[in-house]
Amino acid sequence: MIARLIRNATALFLAALLTTAPVLAQQTQTPEPRRRVDTGPDYSQGRSHFPNLLGPYIPLRVPAPVLTNSPQVEQMIRDGKLYLSLQDAIMLALENNLDIQVQRYIPWIAETDVLRSLSGGATRGLAGTGTAAVLGAIPSASFDPQLNIDVSWDQREIPINNPFLAGTGIIVDSITNRTVRVNSSFSKGFPTGTGIGLTFNNSRQSTTSAGAFLNPSVSSSLFFTVSQQLLNGFGLLPNTRFIRIARNSKRAANLQFTNQVITTVTQVQDLYWDLVFAREDVQVKQRSVELAEKLYQDNKRQVEIGTLAPIEVVRAEAEVARTRQDLIVAQTFLLQQQMLLKNAITKDPMDPLVQLVEIIPTDAITSPPPVEVLPLPDAVKEAWEKRPDVRQAEIDLENRGINVKATRNALLPTLSVFAQWGAQGLAGNSLISGTPFIVPGSQVVDSSGTPVPNLFVPRTITPVAGVNTEGLPTALEEVINNRFPTYSAGFTLNLPIRNRSAQADAARALLEQRQAETRLRQLQNSVVVEVRNAQIALEQSRARVEAARKARELAERTLDAEQKKYQLGASTIFFVIQAQRDLAQAQAQEIRAMADLLKARVEFDRALGRTLEVHNIEIADALDGKIERVPNITGRVEAALLPAGTKY
Repeated sequence: MIARLIRNATALFLAALLTTAPVLAQQTQTPEPRRRVDTGPDYSQGRSHFPNLLGPYIPLRVPAPVLTNSPQVEQMIRDGKLYLSLQDAIMLALENNLDIQVQRYIPWIAETDVLRSLSGGATRGLAGTGTAAVLGAIPSASFDPQLNIDVSWDQREIPINNPFLAGTGIIVDSITNRTVRVNSSFSKGFPTGTGIGLTFNNSRQSTTSAGAFLNPSVSSSLFFTVSQQLLNGFGLLPNTRFIRIARNSKRAANLQFTNQVITTVTQVQDLYWDLVFAREDVQVKQRSVELAEKLYQDNKRQVEIGTLAPIEVVRAEAEVARTRQDLIVAQTFLLQQQMLLKNAITKDPMDPLVQLVEIIPTDAITSPPPVEVLPLPDAVKEAWEKRPDVRQAEIDLENRGINVKATRNALLPTLSVFAQWGAQGLAGNSLISGTPFIVPGSQVVDSSGTPVPNLFVPRTITPVAGVNTEGLPTALEEVINNRFPTYSAGFTLNLPIRNRSAQADAARALLEQRQAETRLRQLQNSVVVEVRNAQIALEQSRARVEAARKARELAERTLDAEQKKYQLGASTIFFVIQAQRDLAQAQAQEIRAMADLLKARVEFDRALGRTLEVHNIEIADALDGKIERVPNITGRVEAALLPAGTKY
């Protein structure tokens, strides 16, 4: 009756525990970003036994990195030139940029930590993703069920010194024992600090000794054990802290990847506008060379007809040499910018299709639409909410808080209680006794040792009528019927006297939490500075564009006036050359100012964490490396659509 009650109570306990375990696990889950179906395996899930029983023992598939350029690069090349818009550059960067490719592995590596933590083990950690240090010694059990099977065969020849002690009744040199064991055990831990264990042992023994009652004999035993931590290691938080930290670190890894995408998109935009500026600057320098050559030819003709001094030809020729030198410098800068942009948007810039191709940007430098200048508190609040680095620091602080709570629990003594129920069975071959009968035994002797005639000591002989054969089924039946039960319970208390290790871990966890709080405030303060500097740079860049436009218009008027005066003889070639230089410089400064304005807008979006939102970039696409949605570049103007003669 007692055994039946214990078995029923144990079954109800296990059913409740197995039912609530998934719920407890779900409470620790954190939202993950959208994951596309075709992004490859989820390394936080692992393989199950279904439908392949050997699935958990097969390595997860990790595809080799694709280090060749995406097909879109070749599709954009026409007549040996790569025609590239800003949105094309961003799309190619999301597909090919190796900085993004390297960071793409960070979330996947973090998923392996989630998978490891679900087994109950500590995470490996991931640098830069807010993975807190493993502190505090907490009793832990594996959440993955463990099944152990032990099969052994043993034969031993045992020498005999006293045959009667050996139970043989006859003089022999040795006895032989043979043993076959088939033992199995099952164990599993739960997030509550509970552990269960089931042991099922079977053995078969045979011996040449006559003293064994059952020969061969079969013994079976079944033991079920439940243990529970009551102090150190009790509750969900100490036992699931690695799962929570790993999932938080997965979120932090996604944010680290997001930050890299933002950094790369910002870098590509800066490189693109620098390339556009370099091309426009080359055109400005070419126009300067044309003006200088025209002035040189005009002066040369005037010298030939005797209306101009020969020294003026030398001055004009010197100006031609200077403008050509400026043109060479501008062309060199253009080639350098092309190489930098190729490296940012391709995986292999040495690809023959890309190596010598010329990049033709199709977007013109134009003033972006006015940006809403937010009050500094509102802008800072938006940056704190959207910037991945700030959110990553917040996750790191959250992990430190989990460690603080876990190490506080680890300060407690270890007190575990256990209860065990078991049953055993024994069976084997035994002799069946027949009807005993009496026969004369040893002869009786007198005091001198002389045998007494016809006087014997009677001896009873029990004949063997047969053999009673019993084996494993009988032993298992005794186990099932609980014929030989075993009940045990107890507790184990481990009380550290000084507990210095746990004190040190708890203090360090709290210190790291305070350090993380300070680091977060430090980062928030730096964000304030970046946002304010971005606002100032944007406002000043707009004012600089207006000033540069006015300067260029005045330089054009000045050159036109000097040329007319020179033709009328009211000016000298020196002033004409000076006016040409001023115009070239003003044109270059206007283009530079407009390019800097566009870059200031890019930096403003980055400082506020708006980059992905502004360009409509999905992190799932960037993680996969296959862009399904074209980035949206607000305020962009294609050069081919601008009216002829438009001043940039």
